[in-house]
Amino acid sequence: MTNRTVLISGAGIAGPALAFWLHRHGFAVTVVERAPAVRPGGQAVDIRGTAREVVGRMGLTARIRAECVAEHGLAYVDDDGRVRARMPVHAFAGEGIVADIEIERGDLARLLYEATRDDVAYVFDDSIETLTETPGGVRVTFARSAPRTVDLVVGADGVHSRTRALAFGPESAYVRPLGAYVAYFSTPYPDDEGWFLLHNAPGGRVVGTRPTRHGRTSALFSFLSPPLDVDRRDVAAQQRLLAARFADVGWRTRELLAAMPDAADFYFDLYGQVRTDRWSRGRVALLGDAAWCPSPLTGQGTSLSLVGAYVLAGELAAADGDHARAFPRYEAALRAHVQKGQELPGGGLSGFLPASRAAIRLRDASMRAMTSRPLRRLTTRLFFSQADGLALPEYAATR
Repeated sequence: MTNRTVLISGAGIAGPALAFWLHRHGFAVTVVERAPAVRPGGQAVDIRGTAREVVGRMGLTARIRAECVAEHGLAYVDDDGRVRARMPVHAFAGEGIVADIEIERGDLARLLYEATRDDVAYVFDDSIETLTETPGGVRVTFARSAPRTVDLVVGADGVHSRTRALAFGPESAYVRPLGAYVAYFSTPYPDDEGWFLLHNAPGGRVVGTRPTRHGRTSALFSFLSPPLDVDRRDVAAQQRLLAARFADVGWRTRELLAAMPDAADFYFDLYGQVRTDRWSRGRVALLGDAAWCPSPLTGQGTSLSLVGAYVLAGELAAADGDHARAFPRYEAALRAHVQKGQELPGGGLSGFLPASRAAIRLRDASMRAMTSRPLRRLTTRLFFSQADGLALPEYAATR
């Protein structure tokens, strides 16, 4: 094998999934993660389309399904909590749609870590500082660990990828803001509904709650906005911003905001997409959100990461570790599938965050129409076709 050692930055979803397949193909893998441990919490994520086949080939389907979130579907509610429109999980089963596997992001990350920790070296509470490519590898320095030279480096470290910034250039060249922000956090409140509930308010604002596997609710806040001058690591400033933006919003907003300061998994970021003209440069490749983040609006991020990890590892194995052959093949196999997955659902941001009361009523009416029998086939094409259509290659595993 030409290159045997691979350093992966990021222990979220894409990084451990890639580590799983690289180990199976005989590579020696190290994963470095800035956080002190696997990050808990987070919203429910979908495993859909081709990604279901990937987790099946990993032998993890049963374990993932055992920790799935039991969610009946999505519903829009008014100030008093009355349902104005809903989309049940099984509304489109008659159109040949297989229900997505929904699992909390933190639970999926933990399962992937548990599936790899005995075979892969994990280094937590550390991060890459510099990358220097040499004829024989990549010289890497870290914030805490001693420098080392590895054959290949893969950035699976998210939208704000440090690896991408070091190897490809500044974030501003690749991250495209979509004009909104989102926050997630866990609350101590029990879930009595079993639905993903959303309440829209004028001004392009939405508050939501989702059930968790642990009997509590996860809160979502999102709002339209041009880029804001708020430090990505200043949680207190982000929470003050949210409290001010949603001070006059009804439904359960006040109690959810009251729980926000105590949330250990608070997350705040812009809605953005990552667009890169190439996913590799020399011995460094990008994977998942670092390469192609589709934005949470699409619901495709986790699935694309799982499929991408499978293909990248497989192409490296098929090329006997020769990155000069494997990286272009990885991109050629996935580029069209990723572009399809980056397409925003019908209505885009204006459908998710309607700006006026009239627009909110129109969106609710359109939701009711979409779930009616005459329009189900059209809705299926608009919302559920992006995750399918890729025939997974077969790669011979060495382990």
